[in-house]
Amino acid sequence: MSAPPPSHLVVSVVTSLPTCNRTFPNFSSSESDSLFSPFPLNSFALSPRCLFSSTMRIPKKPVAFCLSLFSPDFPAPFSSRILRLSPGFPVKIKAIHAAGATQWHAHYSMDYSPSTKLGDKALQSHLMDNSNGGENPCVWSSPEGGCKIDIGKQIFCNRSLNMRNIVAVGFDMDYTLAQYKPETFESLAYEGTTRKLVYDLGYPQELLAWTFDWKYMVRGLVLDKKRGNILKMDRHKYVKVAYHGFRELSKEDKVGTYGNTLIRDSFDEPDYALIDTLFSLAEAYLFAQLVDFKDNNPGKVPEGADYSRMYKDVRAAVDLCHRDGTLKRMVAKDPKRYINEDTSIVPMLKMLRDSGRSTFLVTNSLWDYTNIVMNFLCASRTMDGGNKCNFDWLQYFDVVITGSAKPGFFHDNRANLFEVEPESGMLLNTDNGTPMPQVGNTSPNVQPKGLNKSCRVFQGGSVGHLHKLLSIESSSQVLYVGDHIYGDILRSKKVLGWRTMLVVPELEREVELLWESRNMRKQLRMLRNERDLIEDHIHHMKWSLKFESLHDDEKQKTTSALHELESQKDQVRLAHQQAQRECHQKFHKIWGQLMKTGYQNSRFAHQVERFACLYTSQVSNLSLYSPDKYYRPSEDFMPHEFHILPL
Repeated sequence: MSAPPPSHLVVSVVTSLPTCNRTFPNFSSSESDSLFSPFPLNSFALSPRCLFSSTMRIPKKPVAFCLSLFSPDFPAPFSSRILRLSPGFPVKIKAIHAAGATQWHAHYSMDYSPSTKLGDKALQSHLMDNSNGGENPCVWSSPEGGCKIDIGKQIFCNRSLNMRNIVAVGFDMDYTLAQYKPETFESLAYEGTTRKLVYDLGYPQELLAWTFDWKYMVRGLVLDKKRGNILKMDRHKYVKVAYHGFRELSKEDKVGTYGNTLIRDSFDEPDYALIDTLFSLAEAYLFAQLVDFKDNNPGKVPEGADYSRMYKDVRAAVDLCHRDGTLKRMVAKDPKRYINEDTSIVPMLKMLRDSGRSTFLVTNSLWDYTNIVMNFLCASRTMDGGNKCNFDWLQYFDVVITGSAKPGFFHDNRANLFEVEPESGMLLNTDNGTPMPQVGNTSPNVQPKGLNKSCRVFQGGSVGHLHKLLSIESSSQVLYVGDHIYGDILRSKKVLGWRTMLVVPELEREVELLWESRNMRKQLRMLRNERDLIEDHIHHMKWSLKFESLHDDEKQKTTSALHELESQKDQVRLAHQQAQRECHQKFHKIWGQLMKTGYQNSRFAHQVERFACLYTSQVSNLSLYSPDKYYRPSEDFMPHEFHILPL
């Protein structure tokens, strides 16, 4: 069947006859901002009598239409949705006789004009409304499940993944299950790091008065340790945005430093540092501050401290904060101040386990801190219901591995595996996970009251131990969810072949801004095309003046027209640059869109595409989908296909 022209939508008319196995929900005309039913088409088992094939009028009662969205004006998230029209909706229904239509799928076209077209408000309501209300999430396995999913909470697919083939689902804890609040947690990390620089590494007391802007840095940046520069580049590793400290580098400086080289720079360690985790944002900001401080006060930094040495000192100070427990003690005192509550985590874990899958936790945090954080996330929603730390949360896992030392956990098989006694925190020797008799203690270990015996807690070890504990036969049977491209996703994907899902908290705001800026992006495309057209005319005229034999009057007319086109080109170029700048700053005043650098995917987006099978804004978004869902990627487009196939 050939696609209809862009000005038409193709619809299948469906009625809720008693022969249908599932009836449509009722919508009143007051729900004009919510035109799309939450139920996907494939959730209805329709008998043939549910469908009819004749020219019809709009009845008084609402009628459901299944949209085949060939029109480019409707975004992809509307596919497989049910549209319910209220009485009086201005639409004409005409029969379309298309080759290949079966007797059960009679097709109709809906002509629409600007007056009948769905408005931005209705579309935005569908995409942006959180139908699950935020506080009481609509879990897929609940009776209210299967509701529409806010685009900011959808799971996006890079590579096909059939969840029926997954036997074990694993999670990182920090910034995955536990989403830290950047305004408090990153500020805490920043303050701890500056104190270590002053009191342990000899930096001046002035640093203690510095403040931290937690919104300034973003993931995906690259720090040039030798030059004191912060870079954002595209997927081809071309530097598009560059700052020295907080001073923007000119285009000439960027090209002179990173463009005019005989050998392309790899932008990797040891000369560069990748800001690929949210933990790194505070240290990147402090590095930029130190660069400016050194430039303006060269005598106040420790002797011999160049930019590279300063970065090394910042990293050492961060490590000191983690090693001496400064950060974790503060979080443990008041988890609610530093960690976002997510009421969907427990229902998600329960749904996965009820579906027959094993679940596991692999974190670099040690047992004492892990237990506090997981109690905060789960304890108030388990059977105990109290605020006191307990072990009830373990009922949602088969194996918990703390102190895993990722990414080494994924490829170093020499690490010893110790079992953790949850109540005391004592480490017990194991023989590759098998309990061993403890010297000097022949009595069996007494399980603490309330401890779930089906879950075992370990420290250290390697992925080989984990596979044995869970009886994993193939690495492709494991889905691992994490937040760190290098520590969680890249190694588990490249070394093991695990299926992976990356948590990108910034994504929720990013897609909302993409929706808001869609008209601006259309304008950018039009301006870019106009620039191309004008430049082509200019080149043609210059060619004529240079190589063609023109009369004087023809030369004069061509030259005059050429000057006019040059002026138009400058106007369009300036308008295009201004629109680009506005679009860039809409996402972030300095670094722009997380997943884009200019018209290219950013380096961060390129890594997400390469190593993450799935990606989403929150780990609990898994609770909004069937545990047996088949995730399928959208179609890739080459440049030569872009203007052809979408139509």
